[in-house]
Amino acid sequence: MKKTMRRAGGVVLLAAVLGGVVGQGIATAGAERPPTDAVADNEKRRELRRAVDELAAATAGGGLVFRVNDKQGEWVTSAGSAVLGRRAEPAPQGRFRAGSITKTFVATVVLQLVGEGRVSLDRPVDDYLPRYGVDRRITVRMLLQHTSGLFNYTGEVRPDGSIEAGIPMWGQEYVDNLFRDYRADDLVGLALGKPARFEPGTRHSYSNTNYTLLGLLIEKQTGTSYATQVERRIFKPLRMHGTSLPGNKTTIPGPHAHGYTAFRQDGRLKVVDITRMNPSWAGAAGEIISTTEDLDRFISALVGGRLLRADLMDEMRRWLPTGAPGANIGLGLFENEFAPGCKAYGHTGGTQSQTSYMYSTADGSRRVEFSVNHGALDREDTAAATRIAAATTKLAAAALCGGPGRG
Repeated sequence: MKKTMRRAGGVVLLAAVLGGVVGQGIATAGAERPPTDAVADNEKRRELRRAVDELAAATAGGGLVFRVNDKQGEWVTSAGSAVLGRRAEPAPQGRFRAGSITKTFVATVVLQLVGEGRVSLDRPVDDYLPRYGVDRRITVRMLLQHTSGLFNYTGEVRPDGSIEAGIPMWGQEYVDNLFRDYRADDLVGLALGKPARFEPGTRHSYSNTNYTLLGLLIEKQTGTSYATQVERRIFKPLRMHGTSLPGNKTTIPGPHAHGYTAFRQDGRLKVVDITRMNPSWAGAAGEIISTTEDLDRFISALVGGRLLRADLMDEMRRWLPTGAPGANIGLGLFENEFAPGCKAYGHTGGTQSQTSYMYSTADGSRRVEFSVNHGALDREDTAAATRIAAATTKLAAAALCGGPGRG
């Protein structure tokens, strides 16, 4: 694999500039309330509408689909454009690549296997997958919580700010490999061929390699693919009919927005539609395709105790500081403080063309799911990245906390 040295820019997977056409919301009314409450509720919806529009206006010609559940009921809407340069809005019920939200599904299956006595959280990974020669100090829990120290096969940021590349992830090199078929064995082999980032269990560092290994562990312990187990244990019981694990299938079935990657080439911004791509590079770390409705079914069931025993949910929510302000990590689940005193847990997901959120308050009374389809984002434009990051956080806070502060 070719090594490259470049500075890590301020843009990660978020979009920039330009607005789109605002979609119409589909509201489900809650219980009848006195007129004064109704006025307040309307204002909260208007605040959410403004936050949705602000994020749509930061997507560089893209858009988003959005769903919130709170004391007022459910509200579903979309904004912006489904296809760059056109005025068609994303279908509110449309499908999207939800990226690393896959990890919460994988973690749930692993914990179910723990409950069945087929996996132990604190046993060495090497006991289950001896053919890889994983450091015997690395446990299943460390993979789930990203404390293994294993190199991230999609690339790592060095202490000096430069990037040590893994597989091609950006620019023309990524486009040239858009339909390349990756094998989990090869991705793990690449990662294990790199020096560990730190001693196992000493700190947290997010690595897709951890969940690729967990997918292989599920396969080894069940005799079927991780995808089969997720489908049997979660998709089917929860009737998640709009959700799939595509493997190496390149299309998104059903209604969906397009997503793009943009990069500088010969001094000009080149924009490429990457809606169709081979997601095998993501696999158990991030290949899932879903809808806001299905993600809400999942997070509701998880928070509501329908997927894991109470003791296993306690393990999932045994938080460890990530090092980022207000952010802790459990086992396949993050806890974030979206506003002072307002915490929620879930996961985000990013691909080169989309960014998705799935979060719930601890009691399940507020839940939000949304996905942003990126437009013509210049990854070198750090100001644009700052704008869209702020708009994304603002929308999540408005949905989960009733606004920038408590409410």
